[in-house]
Amino acid sequence: MPILRTATLDDVPALLALWAVAAENDARPTDTEELVETLLARDPDACILAEVDGQVVGSVIAGWDGWRAHLYRLAVHPSVRRRGIGSTLLEAAERRLRALGATRLDAMVLEGNDLGQATWRAAGYRPQQEWRRWVRPV
Repeated sequence: MPILRTATLDDVPALLALWAVAAENDARPTDTEELVETLLARDPDACILAEVDGQVVGSVIAGWDGWRAHLYRLAVHPSVRRRGIGSTLLEAAERRLRALGATRLDAMVLEGNDLGQATWRAAGYRPQQEWRRWVRPV
């Protein structure tokens, strides 16, 4: 079973490496060390990591803005998938967000990300067809 803990600034390179091989990166702004460091400075408990034998093999960001709860970057390294690491991370993220006061959790999953959709569906999440995400780069 993995060891779960919150990410630190020292973990930023390992997170970026994990996301490069394990996360769906289409149609998303490029992750940078600076952006991840900013997240950790703003909310040090937002990013939960899974470690196996001292290696970062999974992550989830449980973002809370005081009103809404958002789940991002649920990622598990391909070499350790199908071992319950994603479910364990998601359960920890959900506990964190409920403790902060969340009453609804959401996750954004790309239409073509079949693995991601299956993962979220298995955890009880459903698409909300009446909503569309609107974006504007700044």
